[in-house]
Amino acid sequence: MDWYRLGRTLLFQLQGETAHELALDMLGATERIGLLRKLSSEPIYHPVTVAGIEFPNPVGLAAGLDKNGDYIDALSRLGFGFLEIGTVTPRPQSGNPKPRIFRIPERQAIINRMGFNNKGVDYLVEQVKKAKYSGVLGINIGKNFDTAVEDSTSDYLICLEKVYQYASYITINISSPNTPGLRTLQYGDSLKNLLEPIKQRQIELSKEFGYKPLFVKIAPDMNEDEIETVAQCLIDCEMDGVIATNTTLSRDGVQSFKNGKEAGGLSGAPVKDLANKTLEILANELKGQLPIIGVGGIVDGDDAAEKIKLGAQLVQIYSGFIYKGPELIEDAVEEIQELD
Repeated sequence: MDWYRLGRTLLFQLQGETAHELALDMLGATERIGLLRKLSSEPIYHPVTVAGIEFPNPVGLAAGLDKNGDYIDALSRLGFGFLEIGTVTPRPQSGNPKPRIFRIPERQAIINRMGFNNKGVDYLVEQVKKAKYSGVLGINIGKNFDTAVEDSTSDYLICLEKVYQYASYITINISSPNTPGLRTLQYGDSLKNLLEPIKQRQIELSKEFGYKPLFVKIAPDMNEDEIETVAQCLIDCEMDGVIATNTTLSRDGVQSFKNGKEAGGLSGAPVKDLANKTLEILANELKGQLPIIGVGGIVDGDDAAEKIKLGAQLVQIYSGFIYKGPELIEDAVEEIQELD
C-alpha cells in the first residue's frame, strides 16, 4: 500500500512514541470519515478454528499497539484475522518515563519500555462497547506496577471479571520485561498459584457469559527446562492456549546500532530466533494439547509460515507491521495458505 509507505517515511522522522500516537490518530480519523475502507483491500479469508473460535484468517495484531481499545474499528479494516488489545491494568497508570520507544530501522527492530501505560480496565471496556467491530477480539490483562508480585492474582481477577463478557479470548500477560517482578510469575509455584484461581473464575463466569478461552503469554528468555516446566503447568492448570513470545531482554544483533543498548524489551527481526526456539520447544512439550499463537520476529510472509511449521496454529505481528504495514498481513496469510 503506497499510502502506508509514504506515511511511514514521514512518521519515522518523529520520535517513536510521537509517531506511534500520531499514526493511530490518523488511522482513526481516516476510518471515521469512511476513507480507510476505500484505501484498504478486503482481508484474505482463510479460516482456522482454534480453542473453539473460528478466526477468519490466522494473522492477528499482537497486544501493545492499541492498549486502550481506542482504534478497534480502524485496525479491523487492515486485513487482520483477529485483534488483541491491551495490556490493560485494573487502575490507570502512566507507565515509565519518556522517551520509551526506540526504533532500530537497520534491523527492523524496536525497543520499548512502556511499562503497561493505559487508562485502566473500565476505560477499555467502554471503548470495546462502543466499537462496531464484531470479529475476534482478544483482551490482554496485566497487573499494576505498584501491586506487589505476591498480590498479583487480585489484579488479574479484577481485569478478568471486567473484560470477560466482551472478549473472544483473554490473554494473561506474565512476560513483559517492563513491569518489575512480573516475569517471576512464570516460574514454579508462582505460576500455578496465579493460574488456578483465574481458571476457577473463568469457569464461574462461563456459566453466565459462555466459555472464553484463556491464553498465557510467555517470554522468549527462558531455557529449555523452564519452557518445559511452564508447558506442563499450563496443561495442569487447564489453560486454553499459549502465546509465544513477548519481547526479549537480549541485545544480540542490535548492540552496535543507535538505540541498541536502550533498556526495555526488544522486538522485531532480531527476536525471531529466540522466539522460534521457544515455540519449537513448547510445541514439542505440549504435543498438541494446547494451541500456540506464534509471535516475534515476523517481518515477511515466510517468517509467519515458519511459525506455523514449528507448531503454531495462529500468528501475531506488531513490529513487522510498523515497518511493513498492511501488506505484511496479506503476505503472511498467503504464505500460510501455501502450506495447506
